[in-house]
Amino acid sequence: MKTLIKLLLTAIAVIVLGYLLPGVSVTSFLTALVVAVVIALLRLIVKPILIILTLPITIITFGLFLLFINAIIILLAGYFVSGFVVDGIWWALIFSLLLSLFQSVLFALIKEE
Repeated sequence: MKTLIKLLLTAIAVIVLGYLLPGVSVTSFLTALVVAVVIALLRLIVKPILIILTLPITIITFGLFLLFINAIIILLAGYFVSGFVVDGIWWALIFSLLLSLFQSVLFALIKEE
């Protein structure tokens, strides 16, 4: 149940960011929900592989390269989901940072005590 609520909150954050950022386009709430699921799956499957493959550059940059890994995950989601368009790596980076910020605020609201 908690996972479903997190997916719905992420979809809301995706649709809001789609309206706020000119380089990101989301066609509908259903598309935003699919994007939330795809991002969750990509973070679960692809992100650990990318982290292992880019470990030396991540260490050299003191972890800042992880921001670009998150942006790559967003671009991959844009590739897989029709109706979700990100215009470039910089928009993906901004989208990723704001999505993480929105998620931490929204997920704090449903945190169990």
